[in-house]
Amino acid sequence: MRIASRPVLRLSVPVTIASALIGGLYACGGNHLDSTVTQRDLGYTTLPLIKAEGFQFKDMNRNGQLDPYEDWRLPAETRARDLTNRLTIAEKAGLMLHGTAPVLDDTTGAGTGSAYDLASLKTQINDLAINTFITRMSADAHTMAQQYNQIQTLAEQSRLAIPVSISSDPRSHFQYVLGASAGGGGFSQWPETLGFAAIGDATLTRTFGDIVRQEYRAVGITEALSPQADLATEPRWARINGTFGEDADLAKAQVQAYIEGFQGGATGINDRSVIAVVKHWAGYGAQKDGYDSHNYYGRYATYPGNNFAYHLKPFEGAFAAQVGSVMPTYSEPDSAVTIDGITLEQVGGAFDKPLLTDLLRGKYGFQGVIVSDWGIASDCDSNCLNGVSSGAPSFVGFGTPWGMETATRLQRFVRATNAGIDQFGGEGDPSFLIEAVKEGLLSESRLSESAYRVLLQKFQQGLFDHPYVDADAASSIVGNASFQAQALDAQRRSLVLLQNTGNYLPMSATGKKVWLYGIDSTVAQQYGYTVVSNPQDADVAIVRVSTPYETLHPTYLFGSMQHEGSLAFKDGSADYEAIKQAALAPKSIVSVYMDRPAILTNVQDKATAILANFGISDTALFDVLTGKAKPEGHLPFELPSSMDEVVAQREDVPHDTQHPLYAFGYGLSY
Repeated sequence: MRIASRPVLRLSVPVTIASALIGGLYACGGNHLDSTVTQRDLGYTTLPLIKAEGFQFKDMNRNGQLDPYEDWRLPAETRARDLTNRLTIAEKAGLMLHGTAPVLDDTTGAGTGSAYDLASLKTQINDLAINTFITRMSADAHTMAQQYNQIQTLAEQSRLAIPVSISSDPRSHFQYVLGASAGGGGFSQWPETLGFAAIGDATLTRTFGDIVRQEYRAVGITEALSPQADLATEPRWARINGTFGEDADLAKAQVQAYIEGFQGGATGINDRSVIAVVKHWAGYGAQKDGYDSHNYYGRYATYPGNNFAYHLKPFEGAFAAQVGSVMPTYSEPDSAVTIDGITLEQVGGAFDKPLLTDLLRGKYGFQGVIVSDWGIASDCDSNCLNGVSSGAPSFVGFGTPWGMETATRLQRFVRATNAGIDQFGGEGDPSFLIEAVKEGLLSESRLSESAYRVLLQKFQQGLFDHPYVDADAASSIVGNASFQAQALDAQRRSLVLLQNTGNYLPMSATGKKVWLYGIDSTVAQQYGYTVVSNPQDADVAIVRVSTPYETLHPTYLFGSMQHEGSLAFKDGSADYEAIKQAALAPKSIVSVYMDRPAILTNVQDKATAILANFGISDTALFDVLTGKAKPEGHLPFELPSSMDEVVAQREDVPHDTQHPLYAFGYGLSY
């Protein structure tokens, strides 16, 4: 849908508002209208307009009169309070659901596809009053923006015309994993967050956030389900690639800068913001044996070093940036945890009132929206608990209600809401919240609290006044040449040079023959190299490999996808055989993608140079190898020397292997 049929409203002459308006219907809690205002740009709308006091307003409830929530001159708090008071119980319940935007021809059950199912969305928006959705759609920027506009048109048809908020997992990196990140759309491509930690430049991270903010807003994404403030203190954990490493002080600075970029400053939500959802509150990185709590077998976080407080530090950076939203962890502690006199309950984070109400809202004073991770109210069936006995694991029967496995769906909704949850991730059925109020298990005023918090942020973002985007402009914003050039530079800077025997790097291309593994030969040729078929015929062999992993739980949904177990290169694996083959050349260069900290003990003697990367293109790699750019990165976590030392280290303590092969912060340059 192209948005162009209604003229843009722009008035530049200040207008004095009659004093009769002030302190009357439009005053609330000491908030008054400014004495001079200019017409707000309302852009396109399908709603009728109201003219009052020389201004124009949307008649969102189509009653022919200007109501406070429709008056863009009023403070967001006043408008949100007025609208909350107009909501039915069902509409309040709908606001508390953070659904998954349905797509056509969805084969995964997770909302992946290239076009929205608008008929289904119409039902969810207009009949169920749901108006926040995660998108996993993958399409070009123009298409994403166009379809987003169609969703807002559906929203304008609802009783109160509450605009829709669209969220997304990260889209601007290299690794795409269902449930953790999303792909497609042509967004500028940056290193993983580990790469930003390796560079350690908060200004760069803030710039990254600001660029992605512009790209997201261009296509209608107004909420980022990131950053991860989790600490990578357990080397085997599958979610390390989305963190800023294992050091709390480094992560705190990076988290703060990331959020300031996404939210357009450090003063909270404004009409330029993409709301950041910092996650996962708290201690998620300290996973027992490194298993992940998307899985029943990995539901426990553990603190043998009594170091839970250390895992709260990065969130302090989020609070300093006035983050808009917090997502609790799936994990439940495997033993009692007490912090500042607050004893956590041994349930998943979304059900833990001391964690959410006493610690997050109480000690830290968080006032924003608490949104649960996906599936916490869903049942985990026998296949989910035990792994499938035959066939492939799927989302059918999948849930993450850790600590509440035997409870009913209704009981989980009640427990989580009373704990402090404002929105339920991945949920599309408001009937449980409605039933809880009818049965006296929840008060309507408790639903009103959450509804107000959600509405307030929509007003602060300007969605009620100007929800549509310019689909034609989206293509020139998303992934434009300037953004991508800055992303490429960040890729280069993030490389960590671990070994450079005889100062072989940087190297020239003059007359050099190369043998390649995991690299596009056309890129090497563009730099003047001649590609050969055998390492013995080469002057230098260049290989790109990934950190080793095992699939220890193939019968579980996420266990079948996540990287678990050993971090060591072993005979027989394709990557290690390539490293050994490269050693047959006179010189060899190994670049290892580190979604987890690889063990390189048996790689050092087989390579002239070793570089760690956290998501880079072949072009970025060759720019560094040839000296066009220099590696600037330093390890955001230590690299262990053996799996025995990994097993012996404590899951909640950083820098905790006895004899690391490379220490935290190590990095060479030239």
